[in-house]
Amino acid sequence: MKSIILQLKEYLTGSTWRKRILFSLLGALGGFAYYYFVGCHSGACPISSNPWVSTAYGAGMGLILTIGERKKERT
Repeated sequence: MKSIILQLKEYLTGSTWRKRILFSLLGALGGFAYYYFVGCHSGACPISSNPWVSTAYGAGMGLILTIGERKKERT
C-alpha cells in the first residue's frame, strides 16, 4: 500500500487542472479557517468578517499559487 505522501505526489505531478483545483480547495479551507479562528466579528474587517468572502479570498490565493508554474524542459 502506497503512503499518503506518495499518492499525493503522484496526484500533483499529473494534470495542472487537478493541481489548481486541489490548491483552490486547500486555500478555501484555509480562508474559512482564518475566518473561524481569527475572524473579525465586529464587521469592521472586509475580508475576515464574512465567511463567504474569506473562503473565496483563500481559494483565489490558492489558485494564484499555481498559475505561474512552468514545466521543466528535459535536456
